[in-house]
Amino acid sequence: MEERLIKVGITHGDINGIGYEVILKTFSDTRMAELCTPIIYGSSKIAAYHRKALELPPINMNIISHAEDAGVNRVNIINCVEDETKVELSKSTPVAGESAFKALEAAVTDMKRGVVDVLLTAPINKHNIQNEDFHFPGHTEYLEKCFGGLDKKALMILMKDDLRVALVTGHIPLSQVASSLNVGDIVNKLRIFNQSLKQDFGIVKPRIAVLSLNPHAGDAGLLGTEEETIIIPAMQEAEKKGVMSFGPYAADGFFGSQMYDKFDGVLAMYHDQGLA
Repeated sequence: MEERLIKVGITHGDINGIGYEVILKTFSDTRMAELCTPIIYGSSKIAAYHRKALELPPINMNIISHAEDAGVNRVNIINCVEDETKVELSKSTPVAGESAFKALEAAVTDMKRGVVDVLLTAPINKHNIQNEDFHFPGHTEYLEKCFGGLDKKALMILMKDDLRVALVTGHIPLSQVASSLNVGDIVNKLRIFNQSLKQDFGIVKPRIAVLSLNPHAGDAGLLGTEEETIIIPAMQEAEKKGVMSFGPYAADGFFGSQMYDKFDGVLAMYHDQGLA
């Protein structure tokens, strides 16, 4: 029996930005549509505008009305915005923000219906997309609201090859990180990360390294106490739930000495600590 290809929903992001360039250049390689069934949530007319502006070869897009109609081995596209939508490259405009949200909203709706397996989002402009339904600092928080609940939280994971880094706190000012950390959130992030490493990467017994908040992991309290009062207790609590974690490690030495090679995942305390 022929294996079913996963359906990948792709939102076009900000129509004045790099989204369409990345999407079009990706699918100019026809082999990509053999690996999955791509469904672009955007505009065939805007896609054609960008293709012409970039002087890229034509891509035969299959225009569909519903994700269920997606053709196999085809680059499918659902028109989510009006044909007369104006593109103004490199400019931040209300129209671009509205177009980005319409595509995102349509893709999320289809994911909730179970007709799309994976969601891939092109970059948005976090200022012009703001509206009554999107008042978040980024995709992560919006998706958490859409798919989460009282006991469901999102976990941001960045990956390159075998390096997988997850974050406890996300898009918040650095000045608020320390006060935002608590045992419950760290336990929850460790649990989600552990589950993802098993389910998504096939790792039977994940080993997760946990980074410290303070320099030198707090130096026994001289440079901060969050390691002793929050991070270590959280790791101990997570262990009771079957999560195998190690640390906390000072981030500079951890990455500088490539200690991450010894682990299946790394949990960082804040955004730039994990991404830098």
